[in-house]
Order: sequence, then C-alpha cells, then structure tokens
Amino acid sequence: MKAQPAGSHYISGEYVDDAQGAVIESRYPATTEIIARLNAATEMTVSKAVDSARAGQQVWAAMSGVERGRVLRRASDLLRARNRELSELETLDTGKPLQETLVADAASGADCLEYFAGIAGDMTGEHIDFGGPFAYTRREPLGVCAGIGAWNYPIQIVCWKSAPALACGNAMIFKPSETTPLSALKLAEIYSEAGLPDGVFNVVQGYGETGALLTAHPDVAKVSLTGSVPTGMRVMAGAAASLKQVTLELGGKSPLIVFEDADIENAVGGAMLGNFYSSGQICSNGTRVFVQDRLRDAFLDRLQERTAKLRLGDPMDEATQIGPLVTATQRDRVLDYLRSGVDEGARLVCGGDAVTMQGMEAGWFVAPTIFADVQDDMRIAREEIFGPVMSVLSFSDEEEVIARANATPFGLAAGVFTRDLARAHRVVARLQAGTCWINAYNLTPAGMPFGGVRQSGFGRENARAALDSYSQIKSVYVETGDVDAPY
Repeated sequence: MKAQPAGSHYISGEYVDDAQGAVIESRYPATTEIIARLNAATEMTVSKAVDSARAGQQVWAAMSGVERGRVLRRASDLLRARNRELSELETLDTGKPLQETLVADAASGADCLEYFAGIAGDMTGEHIDFGGPFAYTRREPLGVCAGIGAWNYPIQIVCWKSAPALACGNAMIFKPSETTPLSALKLAEIYSEAGLPDGVFNVVQGYGETGALLTAHPDVAKVSLTGSVPTGMRVMAGAAASLKQVTLELGGKSPLIVFEDADIENAVGGAMLGNFYSSGQICSNGTRVFVQDRLRDAFLDRLQERTAKLRLGDPMDEATQIGPLVTATQRDRVLDYLRSGVDEGARLVCGGDAVTMQGMEAGWFVAPTIFADVQDDMRIAREEIFGPVMSVLSFSDEEEVIARANATPFGLAAGVFTRDLARAHRVVARLQAGTCWINAYNLTPAGMPFGGVRQSGFGRENARAALDSYSQIKSVYVETGDVDAPY
C-alpha cells in the first residue's frame, strides 16, 4: 500500500497499534485503491492517550510561552521543508488536486503554527488597580483538549486546532476523520522532531465511537470539532455531562452576493473558488450565488465560459484543477442533489452528472455543475451539498437580497462583490454570518478569526480569538492593607 503508516495511533512520541479496533481503510479517490489500512482506537487506547497527555501537559505547561513558541516555530519550518511530501500524501488521502494541496494544505498549516509561535510568549493577563489593593489576572491552560477533524482539509484542520491549544500550554489528542486518517500522524512525527515533549500531541484513529469516548472522558477539558451539524449536536450532548468547553465549526449554506456594479471577472472568479475549489468540499463555500438582475445574463455567460475550461483528471498531475469527491457515498449524495435540482425546475447550465476519467474509471468524479433560475425553496438552495454544485439566484435590490441571504438556519460565511465599498460594509454588517469577505471569497489567513454563528457553530479558530477557546482566566485579589472584619 502506497501510504501505510508505521502504526495506527501516535501516543507518547511513538506509533501504537490496537488490533482489537475496527478496521479503517484509506482509499485514493481517483482510483479507489486502498492506500493504507489502520485500526480504530478502543477504550483502552483512548485511556492510554489521555494518561499520556495528562503527564505531558504538566511538563509543557511549566515551560515559558517563549519556549513553547520555539517548538511551534521549528514544527512550522519542518512542515514547509516537507511540503511536497505532505501534499502528495494529502492528495492520495483526499483526492484533492496536487495543484491545490501544494499551496493550501500543509502550507497553510505551517502559517498557522508560525502565527501562534509568534504570540505564544504574549499570553498576558491584566492589572486592575483598586486604589491600594489591586488584582491581576492570569491566563492559564485548560489541560487536555480533544480535537476532532473533518476529511476535507485534514492537515490544515489539525494545525488550526493544535497550534493555539499548544501555544496556551495544553496537550491535545486529535482524532482525524476515518476517511482521511494519514496526515495527522505525520504532523505528530514533526511535533516530536521539533522538540514537543512526549504525550503533548497524540493521535488516535476511529469512527464516531472514538470521538464519543474522548468527549465523555472526565480528564478531557475541552472538545473542538469540525464536522456536520448532527455530529456537533452529539458532541455538545456528550460534553454537557461533564460541562466541557466546546468549539464547533459546522456546515453552512453561505450566500455570495454579486451586485450589478461588481467587477465581473473578479465576481466570477470568486464564485468559482467558492464552489469548485476542492471539488466543492469546503464548509464555507458560497453555494447560493445571488446575482443582481441586470448583471445576471452576462455573469452566467462568463461563468459558463470559464467553467468549461476547468481541467478534470489525475489529482497527482499538477495541471489538474478538479479532482474526484472523497468517497463513493459523497459522490452519490451529490448526484442525488443534481437530480433534485433538475426535478424541482432549476435550469442546468453545465455539468450535472458523474464523469468517467480514462485510466481512472472507478474514480468518484462529478462534473462542476451550475444551476440557474434557482428558487429559494429548492433543496439545492437550502441544504448543504458539499460538492461542485453552484446555485445561481437573481435579485433586484439590497433589502431583498439581505433578507433572502439570511433566510437559512446556517451562518458560517458570506461574501459581497461590489465597487461600492460603503454598500459592501453596510451589507456585511447585516448578514448573519461569522466570517465575511468583500470582493474575495474563502481566504482564511491565520491572523483572522474563523467560525460561524447559529447552526454553523460557535467559538473561533485562528488569530488571538482562538486563545480564548484554549485558556481560562484566573483572577487574583491582593490586599495591601489590613483585613477589615466586622467580627
């Protein structure tokens, strides 16, 4: 097998196996061949990982923030030095084109580690003067944190969760998606090589049961999940029993609004990036593209022209722009939505079906698809598809489009394209979304908080805001005079 790791799990600085756990198979989505076979963690292995993390965290928390930052910076440098190796592994595991993974996966993970390396030594509290007596606050780690990842950006997600957790002095146990189990193990190796104490970052594989074990464990102080709304609800319910802190980054059905004065090439490019990048398997995608009436026809014409030039093919070929979907289940789900769009009366502009690639006939490919004349009540406009499917809707004025954009239970992201920046700021202020872009889409630098509202979750990843999710404040009152006791 092309990508078989030395073991299924990584605990206390070494690979560990658990033969009693259920089998996990990683398949290359372009050919469906098995590239690695692992075992899920049983309760015994999860307990071993937690015990290891508790011990390691004591050592890690005793180090200064500057010392922790040095380790994170070394890990960042190693990620960059091994970017091609890691990118090829990510392509094998996810099916995403190498053209993408070389710039958007391990590389963005390295940016995240570098960012938190830079602020790890700046974890300060505050001084409060009471005119003689005073108080101060300390920002302290939570202890052992659990991260549960999704399959669309495996190494980026594990970096986004582990970097702020480690910067704050916590240990982390990370459970990757069973669909894409491989790159988190490589990050664990890199952390060890960079000087992270044993146990501070552990990886355990598994299905939902493993995530539930971590969520329920009494020695886990926090759970951070990237996943679906139903999974988020289960994690919250499991965490509630012991009042764990929770961060949830869930799904979305995000609006991308194109006003008639927008630069059409930029708007079309933003819509394509927000629907077709990673074969549309991005939670923040702007899958409801609202185009103002007078620009709609020109927008659709140019969108169709540029989409027709997209190159599908072997993800390991750097010329390939669109790869397969991650699993047969996901492909079939997307195809069901395509049929639904046609049945409900949307106009199919292009795509609309599975694609068979020469030499990769078993691969899970779906053509980039555009629907026009989409109505708000259609399934393709209401439900998260997670595939290369764009729904184009028309609107007449600002008030109308804001109301329709907000008519969803989700609130992860939103975008606005217009030359009128006053209108852009006015509109994003009224959009119910945690992350918004103006004249761009899906850009997520490490220095900008990312997260949703409503059913898209809560808490923030990246930037200084993430430190609040992985630390707690201790208040200390200091009396400088005598104790005034009435008895």
